[in-house]
Amino acid sequence: MDALSLDLYDEDRRAKIEALQWKLGQELLMLGLTVIIEWGTWGRSERDTLRDGARALGAAVELHYLSAPADVLFDRIQRRGMENPPIRRDALLRWSEIFQAPTPEELDLFDRVEFINFD
Repeated sequence: MDALSLDLYDEDRRAKIEALQWKLGQELLMLGLTVIIEWGTWGRSERDTLRDGARALGAAVELHYLSAPADVLFDRIQRRGMENPPIRRDALLRWSEIFQAPTPEELDLFDRVEFINFD
C-alpha cells in the first residue's frame, strides 16, 4: 500500500488488495507453487477461510505464529520508522486486544512444520 501511496488505514482498499493477492495466490497454488500470506490474519475465521481455500486446491498449509508483548512490538515499529503516519501506542494496544491468537486446537488444524537444526 505504501508503494502505491495509499493510506495504510484505508480498510476498503486494504480489503481489495488482499482479495486480489489471495486470487493470485490461489492461481499460484493451482500451479503447485508455494504461497506465503503475510498480511495480518487477525481472526480465526480469516485463517480458517485461507486454510480451507488452500486445502481445497490440494495445498499443504502451515501456520507460523510468533508472539511478542505489545511493548516489544511498539519498540520494533518505532525503530523501523517506516509507517506514515506513525503507529501510536494506543492504537497498537487496541489492536492487540482484538487480535485472536491461535489456540493449540487451531494450530492442530494446520500441517506440521518440520524444522531442521543446523547447529
